[in-house]
Amino acid sequence: MTGSAQAEHTSRSDQERLRRWRLVLGGDGADGTGCALSGRDAAMDGTLAALYGSGSGSGSGGGGKGQAGLDRSAGLGASAPSVARWLGDIRTYFPSSVVQVMQRDAIDRLGLASLLLEPEMLEAVEADVHLVGTLLSLNKAMPETTKETARAVVRKVVEDLEKRLATRTRATLTGALDRSARINRPRHHDIDWNRTIAANLKHYLPEYRTIVPERLVGYGRASRSVKKEVVLCIDQSGSMAASVVYASVFGAVLASMRSIDTRLVVFDTAVVDLTDQLDDPVDVLFGTQLGGGTDINRALAYCQSQITRPAETVVVLISDLYEGGIRNEMLKRVAAMKASGVQFVALLALSDEGTPAYDREHAAALAALGAPAFACMPDLFPEVMAAAIEKRPLPIPDGMG
Repeated sequence: MTGSAQAEHTSRSDQERLRRWRLVLGGDGADGTGCALSGRDAAMDGTLAALYGSGSGSGSGGGGKGQAGLDRSAGLGASAPSVARWLGDIRTYFPSSVVQVMQRDAIDRLGLASLLLEPEMLEAVEADVHLVGTLLSLNKAMPETTKETARAVVRKVVEDLEKRLATRTRATLTGALDRSARINRPRHHDIDWNRTIAANLKHYLPEYRTIVPERLVGYGRASRSVKKEVVLCIDQSGSMAASVVYASVFGAVLASMRSIDTRLVVFDTAVVDLTDQLDDPVDVLFGTQLGGGTDINRALAYCQSQITRPAETVVVLISDLYEGGIRNEMLKRVAAMKASGVQFVALLALSDEGTPAYDREHAAALAALGAPAFACMPDLFPEVMAAAIEKRPLPIPDGMG
């Protein structure tokens, strides 16, 4: 590269760096870049300004301009058309993952939740788990004209989650059920030949080129009857919105497996059994009511009353453990269920967001009972359930137990 070409390359790199800093800093007088934006960059800066500008928190200002020259003191205004245009703009300039973050920020920073009650707004948004949580929290205030659109938005998210999670969940749990049902004196048609051969390799006779199967490994024909019972007990307080969405999807997947009898219970200060709606997780979600208080003890009392075969039952409590009921009674119920043979799993969250705020005292008390509480990413949930079904240690992420 000649000296002039290298200088030109360095100059372009410097300009690109200044351009990026200008977009980050927002163009106020103190940004120090001296870089002017035009065309697509200016329009992109306008969409950022409307949300993150110094005046955006008031919800007043430049409406939905999204145009060149819009400075960082602008806002989205309070009208649905302005916001709908802005939603279209951000989808034009940013990838889906960034769009979802900006939508959440707009709802939180600018108080736009009420605008989601309008059908044209719902048609404009990028659907994700967090948006579903917001819609569920607005469910009771939602006008009839909006409900069908809201259900369509929720169904899209649910179907996407099922495609992502269902196949692996069924495969992982089918393997766990088979292993937990395996027997060592199977009938001929129940023999697991692959594992039988693996278990008898040391008995290989080279001269006959065969294996003498001293020990047969087989299945207990788990598919012919319900072998395991799973109770999902879900805290529906407002902070658990994403967990409610994921748990409803997993509940529907588990319910589709003949070898698992699945029950889904949601609670705040009251307890609602949504098991009869598990064939459609959208119905489950619209049967929840996010917000309100929390009575874990009452919810566990109901779940305990539904258990008929403790040694074959897994109870999964999904809650941040902020208990509004009777703490000691809650702990006694967990201890009693475990003593009876129930596999008890406590998840602080079932979401992609990591560990939420939670009651550390209650988490420590559950751990002392042999039920450590931890946050679980959706991709890990099948492994957690498989471990519980097989009655082996749970795969708790480092630092979470």
